[in-house]
Amino acid sequence: MRDGRDPAGMPSERAAAVTPFAAMDVLERAADRADVIHMEVGEPDFAPPAAATEAAVDALRAGDDDYTTSRGRRSLRDAISGYYAAEYGVSVPAERIVVTPGSSPALLTVLLATVDPGSAVVLSDPHYACYPNFVRLADGVVRTVGLAPDAGFQPAVSDYDAAIGDDTAAMLLNSPGNPTGAVIDGESLSALVALADRTDTAVVSDEIYHGLAFDAAAHSVLEYTDDAFVIDGVSKRYGMTGWRLGWVVCPRRYVDTINAIAQNTLICAPSFVQAGAEAAIRHGTDWLDGVRADYRTRRDILCAAAERWGFDPGYTPAGAYYMLLDVSRLGAAPAVADALLETAGVAVTPGPDFGANATEYVRASFAVSTDAVREAVARIDAVLASATTLT
Repeated sequence: MRDGRDPAGMPSERAAAVTPFAAMDVLERAADRADVIHMEVGEPDFAPPAAATEAAVDALRAGDDDYTTSRGRRSLRDAISGYYAAEYGVSVPAERIVVTPGSSPALLTVLLATVDPGSAVVLSDPHYACYPNFVRLADGVVRTVGLAPDAGFQPAVSDYDAAIGDDTAAMLLNSPGNPTGAVIDGESLSALVALADRTDTAVVSDEIYHGLAFDAAAHSVLEYTDDAFVIDGVSKRYGMTGWRLGWVVCPRRYVDTINAIAQNTLICAPSFVQAGAEAAIRHGTDWLDGVRADYRTRRDILCAAAERWGFDPGYTPAGAYYMLLDVSRLGAAPAVADALLETAGVAVTPGPDFGANATEYVRASFAVSTDAVREAVARIDAVLASATTLT
């Protein structure tokens, strides 16, 4: 018995502390309606590179469906290494890369490798909704640093300095950011790396939205240090969310530890998916300029509408495909999100899922088509024309 409970009939305390992911809850509710515009999830509307699909299909037809090593195919890791050299001018040997079935398992693996029970992980607020749950699954403690819209959701290094203590295991960074779309400038990244080095804090940088910055340069933390974990994958910039292929770049001293955890928990990413991912990385970037231009157009449509609605959050997203909309004048964010789904057929995610600093917002994804963004705006226009409150 534990605290008077039957251990066979109750989830573990660790599992009980995990909260639902609101975006997926909204998606489940919206799935029952055929007319919904899905702005609650980050699902790119463009198809994967043709080379990726062809490589994966060819691999399946050739019977390439066996285990690979947990580290991943050497040729894929070489392609990832080449990506870092070409994009950021940094040397990342293939030996420091471990391939995973999606970037989320990569992040959880890193936290399991760096966080002892009771150790703190410093997150921004707002943050990606799943981050606190990942920390709790690793038996860590969440500590947050507030970001403000009037500062463009840029981090203040002094606030991170104040949040880091003797119990801190890691700081988790995300740029371009979810849910804000903010891009951390190079000067701030460099200063955060110096702070982490001075305080013996691991740097974990979630760079899954790299390649999708349209108003600012997205710097990799690897430009400023070799001693950091970088999480990335093919989901976002290549439109391959369902392929579930990610990776982690590890500091040298952690490579074997990360690989051992992957061997026991993940085994390996599917071999034919690795073939497709390699083709995407080697051949799939030619059209990214057009993708970024489309996202910028959609962002601008949504920004103009937000100002007209009185939802203006006080900043302009510079990357990814998310925007926080301040809906406080209409009521509580969860109720507003419910009303937009029911009355306008527009699905958005309530802001409280992203931290205390997002409680008055909803998150809207403009990863849907430009026509869908325009239609969503028109629907919300119609609803707001006849309503002063949605709760």
